[in-house]
Amino acid sequence: MTLRCPACGTRYTTGASFCTRDGSRLLPSEPTAVAAPDPLPGQLLAGRYQVRARVAEGGMAVVYAADDVVSGEPLALKVLAPVLTGDVTAMTRLRREAELGALLRHPNVCPILAMGSAPGGVVFVVMPFLAGETLAQRLQRGVLAPAVVAAVVHDVAAGLHAAHTLGIVHRDLKPENVMICPAGGWAGNGHAAPTVGERCVVMDFGLATSLQARMAARRLTRTGMVMGTPEFMSPEQLRDEPLDARSDVYALALVACELLTGRLPFDGETQQEQMLARLQVAPTPLHALHAGLALPPGVESVMRRGLASDREQRFATAPAFAAAFAAAVLGARIHP
Repeated sequence: MTLRCPACGTRYTTGASFCTRDGSRLLPSEPTAVAAPDPLPGQLLAGRYQVRARVAEGGMAVVYAADDVVSGEPLALKVLAPVLTGDVTAMTRLRREAELGALLRHPNVCPILAMGSAPGGVVFVVMPFLAGETLAQRLQRGVLAPAVVAAVVHDVAAGLHAAHTLGIVHRDLKPENVMICPAGGWAGNGHAAPTVGERCVVMDFGLATSLQARMAARRLTRTGMVMGTPEFMSPEQLRDEPLDARSDVYALALVACELLTGRLPFDGETQQEQMLARLQVAPTPLHALHAGLALPPGVESVMRRGLASDREQRFATAPAFAAAFAAAVLGARIHP
């Protein structure tokens, strides 16, 4: 099914619930005329990357499966949308994603291997190809058991902490930006998994910012505009304040809430109302979001701290939140 952003009109065909350009929740789209054939599959880019097929698309980029003809490795190419090749802001964000992604080498983060260009204005970044599905796709089949959510939170927290240690804040953590992959593939194994043989990998650092380059990052936004997906922004992000690791901790707590209950803990008919709720009211308790969810009382306490409006009251690091969450959910079950 094709989805459309009601704000900017961008269309999506796979694996997205929110617009990557403005964060609006996507709506079903009316049928459109048949698009022209994609010219990239079958091409050899930069003399090395053999493009096989389009696998995903969003408002700013299209992702293709490809092969490295030098190493024989399967890869993913994130190609800037043609309409944005002359957009300085979009180009700068893609370049920043490549620069920050190249610094990250961790089993729970998808790194950027290279950045390149090809005739015709094609600009792309090169990533390992990760088989699997996003958390958003997994969630479409129903909420996850608490022990599974704890394993997801463990993996995502480990990946975020690797970025935070380098002074990098993701700024756009959400279920669409986390892949569930076979544990025996590129990133290795040896740690907790969502299910046996799986691991979670944090993707898409396109909106990430280095704490040492805040002012440069702020120049990529228009006056009065905050960057990220509104439903998963921390209160300080909504206020357009300087961010640190605790902003990503807040987003991770929101992701955990949605995985457990299928809902987010702030009500509102519009995005603006939901954003105001995060600034003004306490989050809805988990048991009120999912009537069949039975959890030890400690889980509610951990979530309240993870979702504290005042970041000084939150867990200082993602692993600290993950450890407390895992300890609290031991023995939890979802009643049929």
